[in-house]
Amino acid sequence: MQPILHLSIPVRDLAQAQEFYVHALGCRPARRRADFVDVWFYGMQITLQDRPDEVALVAGGSRHFGVTLGRDEFEAVVARLDAAGVGWLAPVSTDDEGTLTEQTKGKIADPSGNVIEVKTYRDVVAALEISEHSYPEELAHGN
Repeated sequence: MQPILHLSIPVRDLAQAQEFYVHALGCRPARRRADFVDVWFYGMQITLQDRPDEVALVAGGSRHFGVTLGRDEFEAVVARLDAAGVGWLAPVSTDDEGTLTEQTKGKIADPSGNVIEVKTYRDVVAALEISEHSYPEELAHGN
């Protein structure tokens, strides 16, 4: 069995959170129970917990999770978020432009304030300093 990365986060409103993750962010829906909803975020199982008292205030996004995508998929996600009217906490910008470590990224918040970063690298192996001793192996070998 392949490992499944799991993240559980509190939300204020399950229906609103599921709508955001599925329709604005493009996650696949999964299990739904009275007190939680699962969605698949690029291979990671995210459990949206109905725990409004545990929702933290957005503080700029130092505590966040995210995904690194290929350029085309990144552009598609940005377009989907813009079409859904999602506001950017940190607008899409590019660092180290023209270098091997070039990255384009932006941060959004879900309706409960959980911060999500989407990014793409010009050369992910160089930017993340991935070697044959790094995980995941597929990236080290350019797959």
